[in-house]
Amino acid sequence: MTFRDRVEAGQLLAQQLQHLAGSELLVLGLPRGGVPVAFEVAEALHAPLDVWVVRKVGAPDQPELGMGAVAEGGVVFIDPRIQRMVGVPDAELEALVERKRREVAERVGRFRPPGHPRPRLEGRTVVLVDDGIATGGTVRASVQGLRQAGVRRIVLATPVAARETLEGLRPLVDEVVCLEPAENLWAIGAWYADFRQVEDEEVLGLLEEAARRRSAVVSPEPGRTHHTEEVLVDAGEVALPGTLSLPEGARGLILFAHGSGSSRHSPRNRRVAEVLQRRGLATLLFDLLTSAEEDIDRYTGELRFDVQLLAHRLGRAVDWAGRDSRTAGLRVGLFGSSTGAAAALTVAATHPERVAAVVSRGGRPDLAAGYLAFVQAPTLLVVGGADDVVLGLNERAAAALKCPVRVEVIPGATHLFEEAGALDRVAELAADWFSRLQPLGEPVGPGAEGPHPTA
Repeated sequence: MTFRDRVEAGQLLAQQLQHLAGSELLVLGLPRGGVPVAFEVAEALHAPLDVWVVRKVGAPDQPELGMGAVAEGGVVFIDPRIQRMVGVPDAELEALVERKRREVAERVGRFRPPGHPRPRLEGRTVVLVDDGIATGGTVRASVQGLRQAGVRRIVLATPVAARETLEGLRPLVDEVVCLEPAENLWAIGAWYADFRQVEDEEVLGLLEEAARRRSAVVSPEPGRTHHTEEVLVDAGEVALPGTLSLPEGARGLILFAHGSGSSRHSPRNRRVAEVLQRRGLATLLFDLLTSAEEDIDRYTGELRFDVQLLAHRLGRAVDWAGRDSRTAGLRVGLFGSSTGAAAALTVAATHPERVAAVVSRGGRPDLAAGYLAFVQAPTLLVVGGADDVVLGLNERAAAALKCPVRVEVIPGATHLFEEAGALDRVAELAADWFSRLQPLGEPVGPGAEGPHPTA
């Protein structure tokens, strides 16, 4: 495969990284060439973009041949095999390394001017992106520096790499995504039709554009103040971390029920939440599983399908919101995705006096089959038109619901709504649906008396 340019390579790479949705992602590009690729990845994953500064230590007579690298945090990696091959004495090598240290410090200051500190790394999942990997020295130095900074998980992503180098890097990171592992990688540029040099000004421009786009997404309506804070949701036997966002004069509170291994950091649900906040709705994104349970579920995949457990905790969160002074006066809506939609419908059935509306995105309402007839809250089921199996499940669930219900199909969208404009359409539909929330004290809607709250 030959890539048209770094933009196309980044777009294709992003398609192979969609499974990372739900992690607390930070995309780091290796400047300069890796940043245009990383920009496309960050845009597709709705994740923040930054750089991890690293400088290759090239052989004196062959600067493109990397003997090693110097990265942020003072990390130095030297490949002794290549050093011996090119015959560079230790004293000369140390002088080269010192020069690269100064270059790293200078570039850190250039790419992160005052007022733009390095993003938090501790406990995060980092997608480390380059436009290609030959000897791997820059990646090794970068990975070592990121580990020292406390990164929880590192995903190495690149359009093309030497297969042998890639295998050597694989044990150092948690996951490798490479579109073209090459047996003979003579030059990275040979894999691109356009491999022009990337200048510092372009890197700065991409960083500024990425920050501007994220700021535009989260900006509230003009004149409306907006408060966000981290909270602990009392779910009985456990306390679940969450992010509570309260626009001034909020008309209602939307609780997000994540499913299929996702968490409160899901970029898709955060994107939807940001649209709801701009429409004057408070949001609570919180984890339905503890960190220990997430570690278990990452390998077994069982807890994400334990709808009774998810519904129990979501129901406790609804109760907590009713007691908390910041949210007690707000009618509740539930936004559920995948298996979280089944939990949302179960809680709507068992908490009819609190839940005023439900929206499901690519949900599995069939997993709440025993509760569907008792849901009173108006329910919107949003499904991708290309998600045939889930579309059928939602249509059958709509027939079983006795409440006001609508099935909205997004043409051409697949299960993750990753197609251009699909997720934005979901957000607007949800905002319109939840904008009809009635004040507390008014009946939610017609329906049978629900089952006793067992969720």
